Amino acid sequence: MASFSTAIKRVTPPTKCHPLVSFSTASQPPPSDDAVVSTAASILKHHRSKSRWTELRSLFPTGFHPSQFSKITLQLRNNPRLALSFFQFTLTHSLCDHSLHSYSTIIHTLSRARLKSQTLILMQSALIRFPDNLPSCPPKLFEVLVKTYRTCDSAPFVFDLLIEACLQSKRIDQSVEIVRMLGSQGLYPTISTCNSLIRSVSKSRGCYAGYDMYREVFGFKGQSGSGSGNGGKVAVPNAHTFNVLMLAFFRDGLMGNVEEVWGEMGRVNCEPNSYSYSVLMAAYCENGRMEEALRVWEEMGDKGLKHDVAAYNTIIGGFCKSGEVGRAEGFFREMGLRGVESSCVTFEHLIIGYCEIGDVGSALLLYEDMCRRGFRPEGLTIDVVIRGLCEKKRIFEALELVRVATKKRDIILKEESYECLIKGLCQERKMEEALMLQAEMVGKGYLPNSAIYESFVDGYMKQGNVELAGKLRKEMLENEKPLESN
Repeated sequence: MASFSTAIKRVTPPTKCHPLVSFSTASQPPPSDDAVVSTAASILKHHRSKSRWTELRSLFPTGFHPSQFSKITLQLRNNPRLALSFFQFTLTHSLCDHSLHSYSTIIHTLSRARLKSQTLILMQSALIRFPDNLPSCPPKLFEVLVKTYRTCDSAPFVFDLLIEACLQSKRIDQSVEIVRMLGSQGLYPTISTCNSLIRSVSKSRGCYAGYDMYREVFGFKGQSGSGSGNGGKVAVPNAHTFNVLMLAFFRDGLMGNVEEVWGEMGRVNCEPNSYSYSVLMAAYCENGRMEEALRVWEEMGDKGLKHDVAAYNTIIGGFCKSGEVGRAEGFFREMGLRGVESSCVTFEHLIIGYCEIGDVGSALLLYEDMCRRGFRPEGLTIDVVIRGLCEKKRIFEALELVRVATKKRDIILKEESYECLIKGLCQERKMEEALMLQAEMVGKGYLPNSAIYESFVDGYMKQGNVELAGKLRKEMLENEKPLESN
């Protein structure tokens, strides 16, 4: 990559290569590159779609050299979809042993036309077909794209797509190196690409690595130049950039860092959006700082930002977690009055909140309303409701809920839920039902533990079946011995 700067700024004349074309008459000399290119391009441009491919195969049965393909493609660059069809035609009929150079030509052509999805597919194909010996360096494809950049009359967008292709292929190191190489020559990715890079680094290496990447991409401490994309100007971080950083710190449980990023957003004069406020509120709610969460809620409204479903879910979840379910219910009613559609998460927050304070009746009403609206409850929500019903000695209601949830909604219960139900049935001396449920539990891969054995022992003792209770107690002790020796 020593010649990177000159390659990106100067046209490199394409080299001549020997054609692979052979005409039907053996006495005729092979046509020149120019003749092959001119003839093939003319057929592609001017023949009907059904006849052009037959004509190409007839005239060029041995196909095209990669350099010939590149020259033909350059003549088709104003018709990128036709160029892509030509590329696919050569692959389907094995008419070209494509090189990185020919791949780069079609990639530039498609990228120039902003055919993003097609370009990404070809890039990922090239990355697989031409592997790199040094995965921590920019891929070979990048070097060739640089060399062919001016010849193909390309645009910096092609490098954004290459970074994205590397990120999708989990080539984080190569994505970072591409950004660094571009930056060294005064080319910078778009803000969207920068944000994708920071997100990927955060997920794969942790929130601090993501923050370091942010500092590197936008300049230390977020002090970046003016501009909104590539083409010689450093991208300026936007609200989405800071949302990515705050969310990364939030997921790692570093709520103080969320506040720090929020403060940095203000220092670079970046206006937060609704999601930004929701993440900050979530950080306060997670630490039980509900008054500060409410302050953020009010500030959001003062800024003229709409409280969307994410914001409502955040504040409702915070109050439910702190045990103030009544206040959460107030925000839930407000959602309906303001025409904000509730989500599955809204109901789950409230259902779990009511169960935690022992109001299983209200939780069941919300659960039924949730199911009527077509939401599929998570297994955790079902488990909480089951536990709440069992604590209230409403075992058969819990069993009916389980029956519907497992058959109609494919919910898989946790081991703790089975324990609660079996314990409740044994306390009610419903031993046959408990045994059936225990068989179902084993079928789901849960082995009987000491709590299950104790429940059955207690149940048989209440029935007066001392002999069976004794056998179960002996079996329980025998099963525990191997565990103790381990």
